[in-house]
Amino acid sequence: MDRVSRSRLLRVSLTTAAALLLSAAAAAPLTAQTAREIIDKVDRMMRGESSHGRMTVDITTEHWSRSLDMEVWSLGAEHSLVRVESPAREAGTATLFAGDEVWNYLPRVDRTIKVPPALMMGSWMGSHLTNDDIVKESRIVDDYDFEISFEGEVDGVEVYEFTMTPRPEAPVVWGRVEEQVRKHDLMPTWVRYYDDEGTLVRTMTFSDYKMMSGRLVPAVFHIIPADKPEEKTSMTYHELEFDIDLDESFFSLRTLRARR
Repeated sequence: MDRVSRSRLLRVSLTTAAALLLSAAAAAPLTAQTAREIIDKVDRMMRGESSHGRMTVDITTEHWSRSLDMEVWSLGAEHSLVRVESPAREAGTATLFAGDEVWNYLPRVDRTIKVPPALMMGSWMGSHLTNDDIVKESRIVDDYDFEISFEGEVDGVEVYEFTMTPRPEAPVVWGRVEEQVRKHDLMPTWVRYYDDEGTLVRTMTFSDYKMMSGRLVPAVFHIIPADKPEEKTSMTYHELEFDIDLDESFFSLRTLRARR
């Protein structure tokens, strides 16, 4: 058997094994551990070991709106880099996430700024996401306990719904997080975020599911604040490739400041 044939056989075998695992998970009774495993699988499916892509972020507030084209890179759950490509006045503006640290680069003044803990709740790029959101979102399986709140059909689609409550020692801002996932392909449909008093703060929805780099992902995300439903941040992926050749050295202040 030649190398190409072996490679194709390996891909088929991995795909078959993944399908069997998903079928087994759907057939088995759901437990809190199963719920954690599903959420972790959803996160890994959408993130990959590493990724690179291009997206447009559209931000609409009560008083203004703007659209940013961005190039993005990620490595695991700890490293990511986002660089603005357009409009021209914003081009080169970049954010580096490395562990718990967040750095911004402002090309117009050629200045690199580390975001202090007191400003982690500040808006990221003027959107309805905060720096803390992006840093902590990847650790949801570590910071929350899981409960299956619903399993069944919604609008003709079989879904799982999970309720996540923060562990006592977890450094998170949300009092509760709820998520709905389609059963047949484990694609997320929405996530709802609540404060400590149980009040809905914002909703994130997912749509336009498509194959990118051989992987099914939602290409469009909408974040809508509950107290200002006329406002919205939308993220649309145009390109996305997974498991590319990246290492931690790429996610450096030197790369952050690089002008491409």
